[in-house]
Amino acid sequence: MHPEAKFLEWPPLIKGTLIRRYKRFLADILLDTGETITAHCANSGAMTHCSEAGRPVWVAHEPGPKRKLSYTWYLIQMEESLVGVHTQIPNRLVSLAIKKGDIPELGGYENITREVKVKNSRMDILLSDSIKKDCFVEVKNCTQILKGLAAFPDAVTTRGKRHMEELAMLAENGKRAVVFFLVQREDAKGFTPADTIDPAYAKALRRASDCGVEILCYDVRMNLEGIRIHGALPVFL
Repeated sequence: MHPEAKFLEWPPLIKGTLIRRYKRFLADILLDTGETITAHCANSGAMTHCSEAGRPVWVAHEPGPKRKLSYTWYLIQMEESLVGVHTQIPNRLVSLAIKKGDIPELGGYENITREVKVKNSRMDILLSDSIKKDCFVEVKNCTQILKGLAAFPDAVTTRGKRHMEELAMLAENGKRAVVFFLVQREDAKGFTPADTIDPAYAKALRRASDCGVEILCYDVRMNLEGIRIHGALPVFL
C-alpha cells in the first residue's frame, strides 16, 4: 500500500448518465445539465464489466482542432467501484509512480523513457541505468472482474499476444522484461489471465513468465479528483 502515492489529477469532470457505448469508441451520455452528448471512448476493449447503460459516468470537455468529439469519457460508477475506462491513463500513472518511487519492484533506475521501439512494436517504458540492465515495461489497462479477480484481456488481442512474445524474447536475451497490469478499479482481489476470452493470449502470458518475464499487477485508489497507485495484487497463472 502506498498511502502517500502521487495523485494523477483528472481534468475537470462533468457528471452524466451512460445511454449506450457503441462502435467501440463512441458513447452517448445524458449530462446532468440535460444535454445529450457523444463522447470519445478511449478504449478498444469489450468493456463488458464497465459499460452498463444507466450508470453514472464522468466526462471531460477537451475540444481541439483535430478532434471530432469534444468530450472524453473517463469514469463510470459500477456497483462495487468507480472504474477508469480511459486506456491512456495507466501509462501516465505508472510512469509517474515509478518516478515517485511508488512501485518498489521498478525503483532505482536513473532514466525513464516512454514509447521505445522494439522489433515490430513499441514498449511503453524503458528503465535504464549505468549499473542495472535495461528494463522494458509493457503496461496493460485492466477493468474486467471475473469471480473477484481482475482478468485480462476482455477481448481477443493479437497485439497483446505479440507484446508477450516480444517480452519473452527480451527476457531470453538477458534483458529485464515486465508486463504491468494496472487495474483501474478498487474491488479486485488478484489477477488472472482471461482464458475463456483469449486462450492464445493467456498461453503467451504463461510462456512469457516461464521465459523470465515478470508479471506485476497493481490496483488503484481514485475519486473524482484523481487517481493513484495503491498496492500490488497477487497474480494467479
